[in-house]
Amino acid sequence: MEKDIAKFLYEVGQLKRVKRSGWWIAGMKDPESVAEHSFRTAVIAYILARLEKADAGKAILMALFHDMPETRTNDAHRIVRRYANWVDVDRKAVAEQSKRLPDEMAKQMITLFEEFEEEASFEAKVVRDADLLECIVQAREYQAIGYHDVADWIFNAQSALKTESAKKLASECIETEPKEWWQGLKAKE
Repeated sequence: MEKDIAKFLYEVGQLKRVKRSGWWIAGMKDPESVAEHSFRTAVIAYILARLEKADAGKAILMALFHDMPETRTNDAHRIVRRYANWVDVDRKAVAEQSKRLPDEMAKQMITLFEEFEEEASFEAKVVRDADLLECIVQAREYQAIGYHDVADWIFNAQSALKTESAKKLASECIETEPKEWWQGLKAKE
């Protein structure tokens, strides 16, 4: 059992090397990794879940596992998916990945992934919004350093949001300059 869990942990590490490929279309030479995206998505899922009075623990777990198949499938952007039959590819990958975990953990991972994919619960809708909101925040960061072709990502993600909390946060993130978080925090000499 421990050997399989060790393999699973190394596989999870692959997400640190898988780049979010959609940003290459906008000219990004070194976009963030899926792991970086998943981390901030989980943080946003926690915040949205608390604001929306959803189960924050469930939302965080769902967010952590939402892109797990990409260790095996990479991050195929929407243009790629236009030409490949992607039906059940992610589900198949998660089913195979989860076999390395103890049965109870595997079942939970599959259940959370499927619930997210189908948006079958309020928490799944919250996590979908967290995923989209993370895309908006990342796009704003790329915009701030000169990649202006990301406006389409911002518009599309914002228009797909469902929860009121996500809509309000998205508007604020769009208006707020990414560098504002650190302004005024420098130590005085």
